[in-house]
Parts: sequence; C-alpha cells; structure tokens
Amino acid sequence: MENTVIKVGGMSCQGCVKNITGVLTGLAGVASAEVSLEAAEARVAFDPQSVTRDALVGAIEDAGFDAE
Repeated sequence: MENTVIKVGGMSCQGCVKNITGVLTGLAGVASAEVSLEAAEARVAFDPQSVTRDALVGAIEDAGFDAE
C-alpha cells in the first residue's frame, strides 16, 4: 500500500467531501480515502499495482473538482 496526499480545489461543503470520498473509494485498488474540506486535500491509501496516483487525480477532476 502507498499513501498520497492530493490537493483538491473547488470543494465548498460536506456534500463535496462525500462526493470525492465516494469517487475515490469506488476505484479498484483504493483501500481508504479521507477528504478534508478544511485542509482542501484528500489522503488516499492505494495499491499502486491496481491504480496510479494520476488515475486518482483524474477521478477527482472527472467529478468536477481541481486536483494536483
């Protein structure tokens, strides 16, 4: 398992947090995702053999948020 922190822009409420959490945990290879509105970031534990960090960023962007 690897851990990464992804900066997330465009979140304005807990609904955004739930949306991003659901998108990330729905990806194969993601063990956990903790999204913080206050810190504007997502902390993700994932299996790099199943999913890449770029795919995590892409999933957040596809959900309508900025990610880096």
